[in-house]
Amino acid sequence: MIFVKSLRRDLGNLAGIVFATLFTIMVTTTLIRLLGRAAGGRVDTASVLPLIAFSAIHLLPVLLVLTLYVTVLMAITRAYRDSEMVIWFASGRSLASWIRPVLGFAAPFIALITVIALFVAPWANRQSAEYMQRFEQREDVSMIAPGQFRESSSASRVFFVESISDDQTSVRNVFVTQTRGTQMNIVVSAGGRIETMPDGNRFLVLEKGRRYDGEPSAAAFRVMEFERYGLRLDPKTATVASDSTKIKPTLELLSDPAPRNLGELAWRISLPVSALLLALLAIPLATFNPRVGRSINLIVALLIYAIYSNLNSLMQAWVGQKRVDFAIGVWVVHSVVVVLVAFMFWRRLTLPRVMLPRLFGARRAKVAS
Repeated sequence: MIFVKSLRRDLGNLAGIVFATLFTIMVTTTLIRLLGRAAGGRVDTASVLPLIAFSAIHLLPVLLVLTLYVTVLMAITRAYRDSEMVIWFASGRSLASWIRPVLGFAAPFIALITVIALFVAPWANRQSAEYMQRFEQREDVSMIAPGQFRESSSASRVFFVESISDDQTSVRNVFVTQTRGTQMNIVVSAGGRIETMPDGNRFLVLEKGRRYDGEPSAAAFRVMEFERYGLRLDPKTATVASDSTKIKPTLELLSDPAPRNLGELAWRISLPVSALLLALLAIPLATFNPRVGRSINLIVALLIYAIYSNLNSLMQAWVGQKRVDFAIGVWVVHSVVVVLVAFMFWRRLTLPRVMLPRLFGARRAKVAS
């Protein structure tokens, strides 16, 4: 009872620290990436926080898998380093005694990873895609930021305005360049406004300006002054990409067993399975040897995790490309890890039974002499 309570206390304290560290790193990197895209006009600044939340939900299963793995590894490594394992071994505990309490600690993690990976993460991905699509459907002028040059989504126009009204319908001091083949049109205006025609078409109507027509390679431009000049704003008709497997619910993947859907399904199944296997693998992998340093086992463990994760991603791609059958791809990598876990437990449980009698025999001989 003392053994189980001590282990649970250590695992709980370490899990909070590890998860907080990983989550902070993930949120920081996502924030930097989204702010860079928002500064470039590819993401709406008002959508940065929702997109961070949806991205966090999408990455949460991977963070939980890594948190569980590192927590178990660090807890048992600390027990070896502080000679607690010697006490537990001397009291009749073996390394196999750690399996049951570790599985009890890992069960809530595995359940949460399963729910998020199969149901919550696809919903978050779809919400994120809808935010991006709604921003892309906005007219070119609504993407403009005052005092900045912005390129239209079609890459044929470049806008610059000095100021925009609060209702996003009026602009001042407008500069627009438009390219059509080898021809370039430059429009300069003191101001303008957005007007909606009876047929539903929207125009940016500029007032009191000039238009320059010509080729960039030519030295001469044709100049035209105008009182009113209209630029049609073509609305985007893009919709959420329904062919993206990341946004499809799990039930839809099961009802449509296309290769890409089966590849995504294999990845979602691999997350809770890998959490279980990595939690078990961390027990024998955490054996601490003071002669090789304190961090060598952590480096080896992270290397194994990277290989395991990359193999799962590779198998997902092969299943999606019909290079591997789903029935094989969904379990072959995990089977290799199961064999590795069994081998490492066998090694860790066999060596003490061989070495300890020799060690205690040598000590008895030394005392007798």
